[in-house]
This record gives sequence, structure tokens and C-alpha cells, in this order.
Amino acid sequence: MASGLAACGGGGSGTPELIWYTNPDSGGQAELAARCTEAAGGAYTITTSVLPRESSAQREQLVRRLAANDASIDIMSLDPPFIPEFAQAGFLAPVPEDVAERVTTDVVASAIEGSTWDGELVTVPWWANTQLLWYRTSVAEAAGLDMTQPVTWDQIITAAQDQDRLIGVQGIRAEALTVWFNALIESAGGSIIAENSTDPEQIQLGLTSDAGVRATEVMRDISNSGQVGPALSTANEDSTATGFESDQAGFMVNYPFVYARALAAVEGGTLDQSAVDDYGWAVYPQVDEGTDAAPPYGGINLGVGAYSEHTDLAYEATECITSTENQAFYFVNDGNPASDTAVYDDPAVLEDFPMAPTILQSLEQAAPRPQTPYYSEVSGGLQREYHPTASVDPSSTPQAATELIEAVLRKEQLL
Repeated sequence: MASGLAACGGGGSGTPELIWYTNPDSGGQAELAARCTEAAGGAYTITTSVLPRESSAQREQLVRRLAANDASIDIMSLDPPFIPEFAQAGFLAPVPEDVAERVTTDVVASAIEGSTWDGELVTVPWWANTQLLWYRTSVAEAAGLDMTQPVTWDQIITAAQDQDRLIGVQGIRAEALTVWFNALIESAGGSIIAENSTDPEQIQLGLTSDAGVRATEVMRDISNSGQVGPALSTANEDSTATGFESDQAGFMVNYPFVYARALAAVEGGTLDQSAVDDYGWAVYPQVDEGTDAAPPYGGINLGVGAYSEHTDLAYEATECITSTENQAFYFVNDGNPASDTAVYDDPAVLEDFPMAPTILQSLEQAAPRPQTPYYSEVSGGLQREYHPTASVDPSSTPQAATELIEAVLRKEQLL
């Protein structure tokens, strides 16, 4: 056995090398690998291997390798929507009970939900992303909005029209569109999948429910408000952030990275400090007044490969990676929010991210996207029917999307 370990060792003879397949970031995961290698004191080393930028391409590469029983995949950075598929396929090593207890202590509920499949924790919660409502304080004040209280999408549309300022949303035919629609339908009290998420023949979609119709109405109203700019159909998170840096900015839903991005633009001389001083933030808009919003939940969780020769060490490594100290480092270094609530009391985090308490509140309210092994089909079908968002019709689009997704799941139609 010793020779086998040495053969795959990266830290000298007999030291097991754990390969961590990471999503692209600003170098934080490589630094965490180095930190945890050092902390392991020779028990293991961690080497990172970077996956493609698009989450769908990350999924494809991992699925292909795991389907071939690839033993080199020890740890994976996984996008939450793909976790049920990996769990159902048997690609994830079971989480030991003692590990599960430790890695869910003081962790936001949305991150635990996003790490769970079929009533069991199947991945280790790590960083948890969410969208905030960003606004220009000068615009909100001029429009008479009290941003210390929750606001609705209808109020934002009215304020943007009154002040002739832009609303930033992600209307591109991509995962960002599913994220937006899911937040709308969950905020309206519904879900994209109502029942039977595990059976492709029996899945019941919630798109034609009252909440689904209401979500479609809000998407239509925003898209046709006259305040979204001409490039809505290709607007993603980055282009929306760019728009919010302009003189026409009013409101935007987006991830916390936009703040660090704006500060970097000031440092680089492409944005005036007064623009960033005008940035305000609040919890995601309500669909109906008085009903808490269900903001987007995203981020990355850590899966351990079922075919790894070192699953016990891999789980040990995930506990190091997700420690409170390392989550705080990753938040400050890469701008990715923590799932560990203790991180939000860290002075360094609060100094760099003054909106950290709002991020935490948002994560406590957030709702994951549909949890199903058939997520790719559901999301792809939804994007096809709900794009362009300016053309959605509450009386027909939910039904059309339902029929398409059901046909795809029955293998009667291709996306």
C-alpha cells in the first residue's frame, strides 16, 4: 500500500496527494490548498486543478470523469444545482456523521439546504453567494423610497421611471435568467418544481401556479418598464455591474462582487469615488408587499469523489478549507461570502464589506434553485421559453415552458 501512496504522493514519499478540482477564482482556492497542506503537517498535500469557467462545462468535465470511475478526483468545488445529480449517480462519497455535524454548525440554512439531497447532507457547505438589491442612494432619496424598509419590484419600477434611471437585471439566455426567475417565483410563494423532483416522468412543475404567473408578470413588467436599457436580452452579471457604474444607474440586483469591482475601478482611475459613495444596498426586492423576498442562493460546496482512495483525508481537508478562519480569508481575498455565520463578526470582513450584515440576512432568507437530478433540462427549458424576457406572457409562457420541459424529461423533445 505504501508504494501506491508514494506513487500518487505530491508531498514526498508516502504522503497522499489530494487533488482538488476548483472553479476559477482570484487565487484564493490555491492559497487555501497551501494553507491546509501546511496545517496537515505531512498527513496529506492538496494540489488544485482548475475547471472551466462556465458551471455547465465544469459539470460536464466532472461527470465524464466520474462516470469513468476516476480515482484522481478527491475534492470538487460544486455548483449547488448540480449536487442532486451527482448524489443520485453515486459520484459523491458519503459524508461521515461526525463531519456532517461539525460542518453544519452555525451555517446559514440556505447553504445546508443546497448541500442536501434526499434528506441527507451529501456535500460540505462552503461559500454561499446571494444577490442584494443595490441602489444609488441619491436616486432612492429623490424618489422618496425608505430603503430601511423592504421595497417591492413595483416600487422600484415606479422610482426608476420617476427619476429616469436604469434598473439592472440579468436577462441573458443563460443560468442567470433561471436564477432571476427562481427568485421571483420563490418570493411569490411558489417553486419551479412543485413535486416529485426525482422522477422525470412524474415531475410536477409549478410554473402555471398563481406564484408562477405572478413571477412572469413581474419579469414582464420590469423588462417592459422602459428603464432596463437596450441590451437586456444579453445582460449578465458583469454587464449589469458596468451599467450600475454609469451616470444613468438607479437600481440593480446582483452579487456582492460589484462593490469590490467598483472600488477597483476607482483605484484604476475609471470610476469616480463619488459614484461608489452613492452605492446603497438592501435585501432583494419583494414580489408582493409584506411577503419576505426569497433572494437567490448560490456559491460553492465541496464534494468528495466516490472513487477517491483517500476519502477520510479528503473530508479532513474539507474541514480545514471551510474553517471559520479560512472562510473569512476567502471572503476578504476573493469577495465570496461565507456560509459560516461567525465570519460575519470578523472585523476584517466588516471593514472590507460593510454590507456583510445584509448579505447574512439575505442568505438566511435565500432559496436554492430547484433541487433535482434533472436540473440541466429544467433550467434549459425555462431559459428557452422565458427569453427574451420582454416577450414573456403570463397567460401563455408558463404553460409553454411546462410543456417543453415535460417533453424534454420524457425524451420526446430535445433542447
